Amino acid sequence: MNPSLLLLLALPFLMAVAVASFRRTSRSTAAWVAAAAPLGGLALLATMTPAIIDGGIVRSYGEWIPQIGLAFSLRLDGLAWMFAGMVLAIGALVVMYAHYYLSARDSAHRFYCYLLLFMGAMLGMVLSGNLLLLMVFWEMTSISSFLLIGFWSHRQDAREGARMALVVTGGGGLALLGGVLLIGRIVGSFELDAVLAAGDLIRASSLYPYALFLVLAGIFTKSAQFPFHFWLPHAMAAPTPVSAYLHSATMVKAGVFLLARLHPALAGTDLFFYTVSGIGAITLLIGAWNAIFQHDLKGLLAYSTISHLGLITMLFGLSTPMAVVAGVFHILNHATFKASLFMAAGIIDHETGTRDMRKLGGLRRLMPITSALAIIASLAMAGIPLLNGFLSKEMLFAEALTAGGPETMRVVMSIAALLAGVFGVAYSLRFVHDTFFGKGPHDLDRVPHEPPRFMKVPVEILVVVCVAVGVAPAITIAPVLHAAASSILGAAMPAYSLSVWHGFNTPLMMSIAGVIGGIALYFGLRRLINLHAVVSRSIGRNIFHKQLDLVFGFAHRLTQGLANGSLQRMLMALVVVAIIVAAAPFVANPASPNWPSPQPIPLLGWALWLVMMACALGALFVYRQRLLAVLVVGGVGLMVSLTFVFLSAPDLALTQLLVEMVTLVLMLLGMNYLPIQSPPEKSVWRKRRDAVIAIVAGGGLAAMAYTAMTLPPNTMAGELLARALPEAYGQNVVNVILVDFRGFDTFGEITVFGIAALVVHAMLRRSRMAPEQIMPGPPIKLPVPADLAQIMFPLTLTVSIFLFLRGHNAPGGGFIAGLVLAVPLLIQYVIQGTTSVESRFGFDYIRCIGAGLLIAILSGCASMLFGVPFLTSGHLDLHIPLIGEVPLASAIGFDTGVYLVVFGGVMLMLSMMGTIKPSRTRNARKGEIDPTRRSAKTGEMH
Repeated sequence: MNPSLLLLLALPFLMAVAVASFRRTSRSTAAWVAAAAPLGGLALLATMTPAIIDGGIVRSYGEWIPQIGLAFSLRLDGLAWMFAGMVLAIGALVVMYAHYYLSARDSAHRFYCYLLLFMGAMLGMVLSGNLLLLMVFWEMTSISSFLLIGFWSHRQDAREGARMALVVTGGGGLALLGGVLLIGRIVGSFELDAVLAAGDLIRASSLYPYALFLVLAGIFTKSAQFPFHFWLPHAMAAPTPVSAYLHSATMVKAGVFLLARLHPALAGTDLFFYTVSGIGAITLLIGAWNAIFQHDLKGLLAYSTISHLGLITMLFGLSTPMAVVAGVFHILNHATFKASLFMAAGIIDHETGTRDMRKLGGLRRLMPITSALAIIASLAMAGIPLLNGFLSKEMLFAEALTAGGPETMRVVMSIAALLAGVFGVAYSLRFVHDTFFGKGPHDLDRVPHEPPRFMKVPVEILVVVCVAVGVAPAITIAPVLHAAASSILGAAMPAYSLSVWHGFNTPLMMSIAGVIGGIALYFGLRRLINLHAVVSRSIGRNIFHKQLDLVFGFAHRLTQGLANGSLQRMLMALVVVAIIVAAAPFVANPASPNWPSPQPIPLLGWALWLVMMACALGALFVYRQRLLAVLVVGGVGLMVSLTFVFLSAPDLALTQLLVEMVTLVLMLLGMNYLPIQSPPEKSVWRKRRDAVIAIVAGGGLAAMAYTAMTLPPNTMAGELLARALPEAYGQNVVNVILVDFRGFDTFGEITVFGIAALVVHAMLRRSRMAPEQIMPGPPIKLPVPADLAQIMFPLTLTVSIFLFLRGHNAPGGGFIAGLVLAVPLLIQYVIQGTTSVESRFGFDYIRCIGAGLLIAILSGCASMLFGVPFLTSGHLDLHIPLIGEVPLASAIGFDTGVYLVVFGGVMLMLSMMGTIKPSRTRNARKGEIDPTRRSAKTGEMH
């Protein structure tokens, strides 16, 4: 493991935790802490720069889930180094800019936390040396960008833009995952080194077209390529620092980064050439044309971003070595001038109160410095000589003229490039003319003026870079470009010259034609039509919302048909689906079970079976009398527990018995809000239908249980029995299975259990019964003294701890101990009421669940420090005076987490069942909220 590379990736996440943890610090402190991540990252990156410039690759490798090919593999080559530097450098400028941009009403700590998560996700993506790890960070960028775009959650456009971005990019992420899995299947590995070296194997595979289109779907959605480009302009509802970062160095650049990263593996076919270059050219023209007619400064810049991303995509699609170099070059150039333009637009909005160009104009007189900076950046975007955009635009023209394929393709690419140059000058001219020249501003609620000094510093730095690269590219940008491009092309890296003047040639003529044509187009449009009156509509947005409405409508109708409030119908559907899924394999491949001859049942076994059957059948006759039915069903559970004892399974018997006790209390609490008797059924056919379903389901489960119990002894059980003591240091094989052999499954189960408890808490914490739901008559008095319940608690606590400590070597464990501890408290809840118990006990069940999950995670991760997989057990023999040798297994830490989660979850659910109170108003409806009630456990409103 390379510590520098790991620290480089971890810094944004660590600083995000720091910002979130110290929410009471000042906004300036939060900004400094946030800035420490990109500045520290740049320092670490500088230490690795010499190796990268020399053509080396810095690696770090750690096992994660080797069974599926997922490794925590980091890989810093020239391309990743360039992107990491871009993410960190522009990230530092955005943090500085945001400090002055955000208002006092905005939560700076929350903003910086989201921004650092976004930065870390993007860094993880570019540094990933494993495709599955890249997918993890890819999805993190979607989630963190969703939080940033929707930062102003009080605004509908922010919520809509965030949702649209998440849906489109999330759908593309699913497609990309499918493509990554296909690539892994073709290559036999998800390691990037292996994938990039297997380009010929991938292109020769019959799965190549499917893998290519799935990967391109992820790339095109992320980088807003046609027809998925519509989401990007609506992301402009985000704060301007987010827009500047998202458009220049992150999110939308993730797609073109992956296109460059996988270029050696996927490029080189006609399918790749026509698809990528064609989509890039279409996006290039659509974005540029629409940018001309935008009235919002950020809207114009958003469509220009779409156009420039199409330009980069087209260059990578052309696939010639110089086209790849030009694509990488334009990624750098676009990042600098687009970040500066967005920040300038934010300054204008900040100082004038609007981004509408119809209200602006003449700002060069009121904001001369900002105007000069924005004009220079706009000229760089238009590709004017002596600025960085001119150099990569010249490369575009040159590569379009020499594109591969038939002559028709070269003509099409050349025309697309020339039109892009014309449109680019036109929308850049509109940005400059309508904002800084002409009459205005007007209809503003304030007098515009220059922003605070340091708010302009990030823009000034980026504009200086635009000028420096445009004037002296060989000195300023050549080493970076060569390192990044050579990591993609390898031995195919072409010889090229970065200079301002290449003589009079066709690309220069096209550039001059583009400038003249753009000026003529803009002023011609102004003369022919009123640009300020043009209303642009997003066809993609309308289609998206119509599809969303269709999905929601279908989901609503399906929900109304299935989940219409009838629990019986839902239970029936669940059982029927389970029957179908279980029966499908036997229908497809009929086979009769090979059951051995049954053994004789002792008299005690017959007695248990008869009592169980009597209780089960009795429930059919008394089910309408709910209290009696609960007691009868409890008899079935008790007999099952005794059966486990009879079959020498004490752990299962204890668990079943305790679950029965807790479930009985839960049912009694639930029955407090139900009528004493169930209403009679209205249909005899329904009884018969339910009887058939129950018989089929019960018979199937019985057959499965009998088959499992009559398997020969040489099964997995024998393997687990043999390995429990020497490998997991436990004599209780049941507990060893739960906390070691399948500890990860157990962790998932307690997580689900904790979530279920929190869901119950969320649903019931504000619930009140409507008057018509209140049972008449006095409450039931249980013949158990309250003092006895209190006396039971210390005794039960002792038993609980005893069962917990012995669980690894004898019947017990965290699950059983947690249930044992819950039982006396539940009895107190039933006897004395919620308020009385909570006022004395004062325990926060929600934090108990959280603490349990945290302990389980930490105990599992501790094993990874010793180079072994998650949740691997260790063993230690302690010699304690007067006691002797005490064997300890590290699994006790994980079992502690199970203990806390089970206890906290059970108590949270059942205590919430006891807090539903009758409504105070006669006209209340079911589920009325009473905002005056608070939970004694969480301090939240009930």
